Amino acid sequence: MRIDVLSIFPDYLDPLGLSLIGKAREQGLLDLRVRDLRDYTHDRHRTVDDTPYGGGAGMVMKPEPWGAALDALVADGAGAVPHLVVPGPGGMPFSQAMARTLASEEWLAFACGRYEGIDERVYEDAASRMPVTVLSLGDYVLSGGEVAVLAMVEAIVRLVPGVVGNAESLVEESHEDGLLEYPVYTRPSVWRGLEVPSVLLSGDHGAIARWRQRQRLLRTAARRPDLLHASEALGSEGLEIHVATAGDAAELSTLQRACWVSEAIANASLDIPPLTESLQAVRQGLREWRTWVVRDSGRLVGSVRGRRSAQDPSTWEVSRLMVAPDLQGRGIGRALLAFAEGAAPEDARTLWLNTGRGSADNLRMYKKAGYRIGPGEGTFPGTVDLTKLRQPVRGG
Repeated sequence: MRIDVLSIFPDYLDPLGLSLIGKAREQGLLDLRVRDLRDYTHDRHRTVDDTPYGGGAGMVMKPEPWGAALDALVADGAGAVPHLVVPGPGGMPFSQAMARTLASEEWLAFACGRYEGIDERVYEDAASRMPVTVLSLGDYVLSGGEVAVLAMVEAIVRLVPGVVGNAESLVEESHEDGLLEYPVYTRPSVWRGLEVPSVLLSGDHGAIARWRQRQRLLRTAARRPDLLHASEALGSEGLEIHVATAGDAAELSTLQRACWVSEAIANASLDIPPLTESLQAVRQGLREWRTWVVRDSGRLVGSVRGRRSAQDPSTWEVSRLMVAPDLQGRGIGRALLAFAEGAAPEDARTLWLNTGRGSADNLRMYKKAGYRIGPGEGTFPGTVDLTKLRQPVRGG
């Protein structure tokens, strides 16, 4: 990945040479360049701001230095262009899902605004030749974009393959599946009279997994109850839901074959990817989608996955919703669908899914959930696409 950062305070970005990001740069996984915006001014005072048209307090960053800086970036790209990210309180919320999306980009450029902001024409000019996204770190105002860039780059780069040594640790973190992370402990087992929960010392991995999930629910309820929607839907069934890992691939492959036989019959076709794809393809899907699995007494009985659309970042795609045939009809599928919908990033405005044209049961459930069939052939032969508008989680 290549990242360029434009700022009038380039020294502010020195921490990007430390820790994991510094190591990623040393290992050649990350090409990070910090540019001084004042190098693109043309007066002896290196002026980057001026008074706002229409009056008002503060100063506005001038378009000329930004235009020249972005011109230089494009000229340096050998035909490629970056995805320009501008931190600002008026942008879409930056989230873990957004970090994961940006981590798949080959080239990002960050523009650090100051004062009252950047002349709006800079955004319009940039958008004519490169993707532009304005992102907010939170509902507060900073003096400039540098602090936000430090946080965003850290969140994004650690998701780039190879940056974090144990990639499996990434899937158990807070916000990866809509819940906060469980409490963690290490040696000694007793410290200042405080003991590590006995279940963690028991060696019973099933009991440990159940305890951790329970702690995630309790912590989320106490600290972020707004995130708890999906957990409550599945909690009523007494089931456990986890982020899928590579170790789940074989069971997922078996489950999807069991679930899609009825789809093959309903659509008079065996040429359906869940029935024909290899175990390697299942593993690849786990890398490309956020996938969750449901277990009942250790058995994998259901799954669903979601991701931001590559064609339209405002669309959240839901796929591979499945429940073991012997457990169908208990509402687990509807709960999983609600879970996947609730995991959509806050800026997603459309929910999308796809099913066979002859899959009457699926179509009935999706219509009850508010989805509407789109015109013409679906994304895959013999299928239909369904969408519904999603109400934003919060305003602003």
